[in-house]
Parts: sequence; C-alpha cells; structure tokens
Amino acid sequence: MRGAWREGLVFTQSLGASIPSSRATGESRQLKGINMSFGLYAIGFAILTIGLIYGAYLLHVPRHWIVVGAIILMGAGILSGVKATRQRDTAA
Repeated sequence: MRGAWREGLVFTQSLGASIPSSRATGESRQLKGINMSFGLYAIGFAILTIGLIYGAYLLHVPRHWIVVGAIILMGAGILSGVKATRQRDTAA
C-alpha cells in the first residue's frame, strides 16, 4: 500500500513539472490573445436559442411568450457576444 502511495507521489511530482502554472497560461493568453469571431459566437447562440424555442413549443408554452423569450435571448446574445469578442485596447 505504501509503495502505491509513493508511486502516486512521484507521478504527481513529475506531472506537476509538465503542467504550466495558471500565471504562465494567463500571461500566454494575454500575449497570444484568444480571438473568437462574433459570427461564430452568434451562430452558436442562435442554435441555443432555436433549441430553447423548440423546447418551449413542445411544452405548449403560449406563442407570444416564446416570442418574448426569443427577443430577450437575442438581446442577451448580442450583448454577451460583443463582450466576449471585443478587442482590448493596449495601454499607451
């Protein structure tokens, strides 16, 4: 039993050396940048919205509430898409 524990300890020590720290990955993300196009984000959000509309239809939700929910989701999708895909200003 003790041998297995030691092997696990050695494994985690060797594994820890190969995994970059969160600080290092944060710095590389800032340098490299994570860019997702707004179009790709909008397509994904549209698929989610269509799925939720279809689910509401199957649950026999009144049509006017489905439309209200879809309009709210479209607004939330645009706001979150712009926030997720905007380009950061560089410090001067």
